Amino acid sequence: MQGNETEGSKTDDIKIEDIYQHSARQFQSGIIREYRARGEVLDALASELRKNEQRILSALHADFAKHRFEAWTTEIGAVLQEIEFTRRRLKRWMRPRKVPTPVFLKPGRSYIRPEPWGSVLVIAPWNYPIQLALSPLVSAIAAGNTVVLKPSEITPNCSALLAELIREELGLEVIQVVEGDAELGRALVDRPWDYLFFTGSPRVGRLVYRTAAQHGTPCTLELGGKNPCVIGHEADLIVAARRIVWGKFLNAGQTCVAPDYLIVEQASNGSDRGERVVEALMMEITRSYGASPLENADLASIVSNRHFERVLRFLEPGPSGNRPRLRIGGGSDPSTRRIEPTIVDGLEPNHPALQEEIFGPVLPVMTVRSLQEARSVIEAREEGLAAYYFGSHRRAPEILNRLRFGGGCCNDTILHLANPHLPFGGSGRSGIGRYHGYYGFETFSHHKSLLYAPRRFDLPWRYAPYGERRLNLLKRILG
Repeated sequence: MQGNETEGSKTDDIKIEDIYQHSARQFQSGIIREYRARGEVLDALASELRKNEQRILSALHADFAKHRFEAWTTEIGAVLQEIEFTRRRLKRWMRPRKVPTPVFLKPGRSYIRPEPWGSVLVIAPWNYPIQLALSPLVSAIAAGNTVVLKPSEITPNCSALLAELIREELGLEVIQVVEGDAELGRALVDRPWDYLFFTGSPRVGRLVYRTAAQHGTPCTLELGGKNPCVIGHEADLIVAARRIVWGKFLNAGQTCVAPDYLIVEQASNGSDRGERVVEALMMEITRSYGASPLENADLASIVSNRHFERVLRFLEPGPSGNRPRLRIGGGSDPSTRRIEPTIVDGLEPNHPALQEEIFGPVLPVMTVRSLQEARSVIEAREEGLAAYYFGSHRRAPEILNRLRFGGGCCNDTILHLANPHLPFGGSGRSGIGRYHGYYGFETFSHHKSLLYAPRRFDLPWRYAPYGERRLNLLKRILG
């Protein structure tokens, strides 16, 4: 994910300590501890999303020029699904779970009891400003925490709307929305929260992690990285092209799990399969976005001028003077911050497009001789939040089981996020922790261990004085 940074500061206008203390007091009051209270908050949030659907879509269009279909499915619909899935199962998730008790502790009984961490800080990114703010919030509330939510200032319309809906429409004491810039974010992070959830760039995530460690605050970091997409020699190129183009250029490539670069395995007979893949991608881009993508309302805008210029730099020569070969796209319009869906190839390994997370509508393509070579290329780069393989299920484990990444698909892109039974999270430098569905409830809960021992039945072997005989007896029992 990209970071939470912008110009200006509102820190002086907000009393951070008051916000922190208010959240702590609300948790200590027990107002959100019970099942009924948690359910009421989640139901109210779902109701507000439905009631304000048009306002949310308008805010997303103002910040991104997102098409209504894309905006509803990836933002509103995703959160409503998360709430519905959670509400149906929340009572079961909250129950203490009985676990086996060893024979030497019998007739005691052992339980794991999920309890809320307490007061939680959620820092959201700009690329999916509704979904990635509210999905972790749903999990945090389901687990019984109070929440301070900081939306991204880079999407000001969505940030202001979230603040209004939660502060004025819902009027909830257990959730506070705080608007502000990166300085405000630093001031919020520098408080001893009971739990911290951050979605953003790896650079900012490392700073958040360092600060949280000073307070001993447990945290989840949802970051990013280079997400590889491998096309095996046995893949269906038409299906692969359609699903890769959709996944890559959704939200104009500003998706943390979008394919970041494409690796094509040569055919066993040595024919140039890479060229056939590029041709299929070009055909699918034209079919999806037409001959003039910059005028197509289905293509979202880049979020800011700074990010617009950053993405265009991937089309410039690299350190060795190597200029990417433009196969399709490359056009841009600064007035609308749109960049055409772009395919490039012929890059040297040290080109920034093959080293840095692109986070925009530019897709580099390279060709390798084998899946083993593909793995070597991928392992030379930082872990991705996702990875994809197109080809037979038989060969897919050579990529999907051998590499480190957060999650992925065989013969599709991005859709693993649509299954609420699957956890979402990073691996290594792409993140720490996971959420979605039960895994979100688990992340925002402390799993307390409890042993209920009998009051009267009491074996004397554990009490002093010990003696050698008692030690030998214990060895026979436990060894």
